[in-house]
Amino acid sequence: MPKSRYEEIYKDLKQKIEANIFAYQELLPSENTLIHTYSCSRNTLRRAVSRLVTDGYVQTMQGKGVRNIYQPVAQTAFTIGEIESFRESATRNGHLPHTKVLLFTEFAISERQALCTGFPVGADIYYIQRLHYLDDMPLILNHNYFLKEAVCGLTKEIAEHSIYQYLEQTLHMTIVNSKRVMTVEKMTQIDEKYLMMNVQDYNCMAVVSSQTYNSDGVMFEYTQSRHRPDYFRFYENAVRKPV
Repeated sequence: MPKSRYEEIYKDLKQKIEANIFAYQELLPSENTLIHTYSCSRNTLRRAVSRLVTDGYVQTMQGKGVRNIYQPVAQTAFTIGEIESFRESATRNGHLPHTKVLLFTEFAISERQALCTGFPVGADIYYIQRLHYLDDMPLILNHNYFLKEAVCGLTKEIAEHSIYQYLEQTLHMTIVNSKRVMTVEKMTQIDEKYLMMNVQDYNCMAVVSSQTYNSDGVMFEYTQSRHRPDYFRFYENAVRKPV
């Protein structure tokens, strides 16, 4: 599915803000200038800017324009309000990503697994354990469950590169929303083996569990991401609603 024009403008402006082409606290070019630059309608530009506001990159100022309020977040930061792949997040944070598949298998969901994942009992899934590295440092251990009928043809090779790129560019799936729960949990043996063997003073993991849906309303993925606590940080821009 082709990306809409406003998404292209949003991503280009976002990249320029992150690259400091538009400096912190400075005003972006005027609305008329940006409309001319992108050869788009006023509504299209305003939609792109509105998304930047939601993401905490800019602030609209009545009678003045749009101000850049973006500041890079220290260490590894993942966004709460967006769905982005590991590689996309790594690139945004200026890191070199690498993924190692520890296990790739298939099975049917049991009753116990159904309660945990949200998949129906008996559903056929791909189960993948992946270790994510940033700049050669192992930071995240993912336990991925993908619904086979929605994610056909998944392979270990794809999982080592980018599953979301495969879903969107090869299967033409539209990924819509993800429900997330963040917890702190006791370290497991596999956590210690792959993530924490050289880290002292921690006996717990930051855990993000997510159920992700496509445009057909199908939950095609359940993932539990287990993060090294000393490098864990999620970022969100919160907006107060009028009372």
